[in-house]
Amino acid sequence: MRYKMFYNNEKFKKIKVTNRFKSRNEALKQRQIYVYCPPELEKTIGQIVEDYSFDMVVNDYTITDFNKKVVCHYQASDLTKEQRHYLVVATELGAWVEPLVSYLDSRLGYTEVKLLHSSFFLHQKAFSILSTKRTQLAKRSIDIISAFLLSLVAFPIGLITALFIKFESPGPVFYKQKRTGQYNVEFEVIKFRSMRNDAEKSGAQWAAKNDARVTKVGNIIRKTRIDELPQIINIFKGEMSIVGPRPEREVFIDELEKEIPYYRFRHAVKPGVTGLAQVSYPYGASINDAIWKHKYDLFYIKHHSAYLDIKILFKTVKVVLFGMGR
Repeated sequence: MRYKMFYNNEKFKKIKVTNRFKSRNEALKQRQIYVYCPPELEKTIGQIVEDYSFDMVVNDYTITDFNKKVVCHYQASDLTKEQRHYLVVATELGAWVEPLVSYLDSRLGYTEVKLLHSSFFLHQKAFSILSTKRTQLAKRSIDIISAFLLSLVAFPIGLITALFIKFESPGPVFYKQKRTGQYNVEFEVIKFRSMRNDAEKSGAQWAAKNDARVTKVGNIIRKTRIDELPQIINIFKGEMSIVGPRPEREVFIDELEKEIPYYRFRHAVKPGVTGLAQVSYPYGASINDAIWKHKYDLFYIKHHSAYLDIKILFKTVKVVLFGMGR
């Protein structure tokens, strides 16, 4: 292995640290990063390279000057003792060293699901939303306050919406549907009806853009998210959060988890009325769209904070006002 050329000689000792990164932000802007992983995973990393605007140099153990270099590792526990020591030396000599998944999280703003493996989920303390009681209480407080304030606006809008729904098409004003929530427990999500009353007479179907089953009023309330307002009730009941992954139907989850690694992990938290995926990714109803939304949902769970919740809420207001996304 090329690494052994340097392991026992004096070259590392002669290298001086002269130019470290001044901030994480600087490390996130590098056009080239160095990635170290088990040899059998090089192809996987190589496929990821095609997706991004920066280069990844994989398993180059000839590097001795680590000034202003980003060094990322992937499944480092499967590296040899010598290879792991190389990464330690890189840290000592000024490199910016961190796991590849966390580096890409920060650089891309979403979690690359192609790189996920079980150890990512086994460090529960890394997910403050799952392990810290104070964080959970703060989130519940934001939910209750947001739901109360939103209900003041939602009540008059809801009355007008209900009248228009009744005038346009026969059927109930509200639409209840079983969705899978936290810990895989099903609950009934409440929405204003936006489709014809017989929309699923042929069985469950993916909603699609320009769906013929959607009524004229339904089209408006879906674009502006008004159809989601009755979910304030789900928030007060503790079944949903104001921000989180959108709840999905079990029939679709069974299909999606065959294609998307760790898809059910989104159920570790309460589903949300709005979420990072909804304000970051345009409307879509394909498997590929579901994969992209899952990337944002996992990022949200991993990096949750009160600040991120508030940021998503403000973005949601922008979506509602300008009718963007879904």
